[in-house]
Amino acid sequence: MKIATPPTNEKERVEALKSYNILDTLPEEDYDNITKIAAEICKAPIALVSLVDPERQWFKSTYGLDAKETPRDYAFCAHSILQPDELFIVPDATKDHRFSDNPLTIDDPHVVFYAGAPLTTKDGHALGTLCVIDNEPRTSLSEGQKESLRALSQQVMSLLELRKKNLKLQQANQEITRLNNELNQFTHRLTHDLKTPVRGINSLALFLKEDLNNISGKSKIVEFIELISSRATYMESMINQLLQYSKVTNADISFESFNFKELLRDIVKNCDLENKVTISFKELDFNIYHSKICFIQIFQNLLTNSDKFNDKEECKVFTSCELKEESYQFIYEDNGPGIPIKFYDKVFMMFETLGETNFQNTGIGLATIKSIITRLNGSIRLAKRSNDKEGVRFEFEIPKPNLFE
Repeated sequence: MKIATPPTNEKERVEALKSYNILDTLPEEDYDNITKIAAEICKAPIALVSLVDPERQWFKSTYGLDAKETPRDYAFCAHSILQPDELFIVPDATKDHRFSDNPLTIDDPHVVFYAGAPLTTKDGHALGTLCVIDNEPRTSLSEGQKESLRALSQQVMSLLELRKKNLKLQQANQEITRLNNELNQFTHRLTHDLKTPVRGINSLALFLKEDLNNISGKSKIVEFIELISSRATYMESMINQLLQYSKVTNADISFESFNFKELLRDIVKNCDLENKVTISFKELDFNIYHSKICFIQIFQNLLTNSDKFNDKEECKVFTSCELKEESYQFIYEDNGPGIPIKFYDKVFMMFETLGETNFQNTGIGLATIKSIITRLNGSIRLAKRSNDKEGVRFEFEIPKPNLFE
């Protein structure tokens, strides 16, 4: 028996094989289909996808053979990988000095005829073979069978390349998830850490203002202190919104049944609104089965936004919901100052300010709404109005949860 010498690029070849992370994996139908087709085309009782590592040949797929691996020294495929671009054919192993006393020829599976098409990477590394085996001698394969075996070996390589790409994609997604988690934790810690000193600044400003009540000529100082207090209040509001954004966009989503009209009334009652807000409903007295906390956050942020930017004596809001077969479709309108069309593409971006407004704005509220609806596989848009000073009109759609997933 002649033991095949390793290829000259053996180190690089083995590294290439390891990069596919395929060794010792479970059987897969895609590979099994290929060995079955190879056996049928070549009229052979056995077909294998064989991968050659430093110590063994391991079978990713077998047709007509129960073994999972054999020692590399016995492997016909170890000879085949020495010719990465050619079929390796042994017509009769019993009469071939390289294999006549090979245990795989003498004993089970009694390899007599062998034909292997190398599984070769783009860099020229032969990882193993797609091979067919017979227990009887043959002169060769027909030209059609040879071409089919080559084509099927290329399909095996395509599966291996797809596997490698999917593994890289999974690793990239895992890294993105890890980085996002770290960023969310950082944001959460940062906003918590900032709340205390900002609240302290606000408290000190109020104390100073009280102490100055009995001092004459204090108007300018009081003005500056009020400015400090105003800035600190704004920073605290922004920090609270960031905390809300971090919590809502990363919380687990659970579903429950709730009355939509009652939900909106509770939000209006419990929101800390600065102005008188009147909300009118259209056909909303029905139950919804969805994430109640997400709906609370969506409409709470919409109402807070309408109240904050309202420039009328009374803030008026209209909302409706249409039940579709697979989704809920909402309309939300207010009578505020509206948003110029040129800012429509920025309205859901965090920290984007709309240049023509007289109100301070972080953009976190609408960014939170967009993030929640996106997490629910929905969509939202700011609809154009005939006059962009008529107020805003948001149209959004949220799919119903699939109870069978």
